[in-house]
Amino acid sequence: MKYIFVTGGVVSSLGKGLTAAALGTLLENRGLKVTIQKFDPYLNVDPGTMSPYQHGEVYVLDDGAETDLDLGHYERFTNTKLTRLNNLTSGQVYQTVLEKERRGDYLGKTVQVIPHVTDEIQRRIYALGEKAKTDVLITEIGGTTGDIEGLPFLEAIREFALDVGPQNVLFIHVTYVPFIKAAGELKTKPTQQSVAKLREIGIVPHILVCRCEHPLDKELRQKISMFCNVPFEAVIEEKDVDHSIYEVPLMLQRERMDDLVCRYLRLDVPPANMAHWQEIVRKLIAPRHRVRVGVVGKYIELQDAYKSVYEAVIHGGIANDCGVEIVKLDAEDIERQGAAAVLRGLGGILVPGGFGERGVEGKILAAQYAREHKVPYLGLCLGMQIATIEFARNVLKLEGAHSTEFNPASPHPVIALQEDQRTVENKGGTMRLGAQACQLLQGSLAMSLYNAFVIHERHRHRYEFNNAYREQFQKAGFVLSGTTPDGKLVEIVEIKDHPFYIASQFHPEFQSKPNHAHPLFTGFIGAAHMFLHGVAL
Repeated sequence: MKYIFVTGGVVSSLGKGLTAAALGTLLENRGLKVTIQKFDPYLNVDPGTMSPYQHGEVYVLDDGAETDLDLGHYERFTNTKLTRLNNLTSGQVYQTVLEKERRGDYLGKTVQVIPHVTDEIQRRIYALGEKAKTDVLITEIGGTTGDIEGLPFLEAIREFALDVGPQNVLFIHVTYVPFIKAAGELKTKPTQQSVAKLREIGIVPHILVCRCEHPLDKELRQKISMFCNVPFEAVIEEKDVDHSIYEVPLMLQRERMDDLVCRYLRLDVPPANMAHWQEIVRKLIAPRHRVRVGVVGKYIELQDAYKSVYEAVIHGGIANDCGVEIVKLDAEDIERQGAAAVLRGLGGILVPGGFGERGVEGKILAAQYAREHKVPYLGLCLGMQIATIEFARNVLKLEGAHSTEFNPASPHPVIALQEDQRTVENKGGTMRLGAQACQLLQGSLAMSLYNAFVIHERHRHRYEFNNAYREQFQKAGFVLSGTTPDGKLVEIVEIKDHPFYIASQFHPEFQSKPNHAHPLFTGFIGAAHMFLHGVAL
């Protein structure tokens, strides 16, 4: 097995995860089996209890692990199916080490960062490699080189490289080459200092990936090569893309980065055929159709809060050869201005997941507008609960209908806490999580979209449709088109006599890819185009 470690320097949010995912794409298209993992230096056990304002979205895996959003990039760009072994935090490391110490596993030794913490980090690399049985394991180290909390991870991978041998390990350092507007030139000094810091720790990068806003000329590459002690050809330009993140694999291929990686690691594999990826990018740059859809949320100002939702919408566009303009709408603006003023002119309305009461009434108004004006509607998790509350209030005339999450004293709790959640005290890792089976109703919109009878989708929630109201809803044309196989939990709802009104308790966005769009998003974008232009795609 070959191991690639991706570190970052100068500043955070450089795109290490995207770089790792894009490299994974190229290696997969050379015929290699790849998996990718993320090491996060923060002390939280996982991001499940962190605010979107702190961390962005929480990405959920099939096995229920709540993980970093970069794992979404890994799954969207590659064919790998990730597990909780693919995301490791300092919190998990120290928790494991301290549990071992309490059990007496260290036989009375003084427990220290070196070797006990670094050994635990290395054990996790070996554990994933043994389970995944891949040709190449790519590990992204979160944070920035020089951060105190990241030092144990860097020391661990330095030691790991000695254990497995130099011919089996490659270090890639993602850095930043800023453009100083006043001087009118790119500056290499931050990159030089970042590499120097990494070398102080004992890691010498084989490849430098230089994030930049302007192209690197030959002279600049030579300078970086000389001062950072990497070959000229190993200075890789990673300029800001013009249209989409899905251009990054093609950019790195033009820089011959995958050739370099294969040569360093002695991988004798054919060149990557990226024709299908080029067609994806073509559909993004020059689509045959156009449509506008609105995403109504409460974290709209944060790009990463709904990262997988936005990507899945784009994937739906790719599947329909349709460029999608995503209009980000704050639910509180709808409360203040009214639904018609904010939502008029859209081809579709999407309400994503979320927690907390702020903006809920605006989302309910959005769902009502979509239902009454026959605008295609897609609800995800909370968006399904919103659709239920709106229907209860305005069709069933159940005054005060609500979710007990927002109003525990509601006279009509159409959305209520799951029974097995009532005694839960700890917040972390206790929701209904991961892939669950869902049985679809014959003749439903859901079944026509999935073209299947049983599906498996990922969940992250505590509240569910209240079964006490099932009969009332169904009599009024509210279709319960997806349930758990035992029929106890409602998973998908639809409305009769509406061109496209569907909402799921699960998160379909977590299983969408640019080359394999999720059927709910494919159908949503097709319906949105039909609504706006009267033409089926």
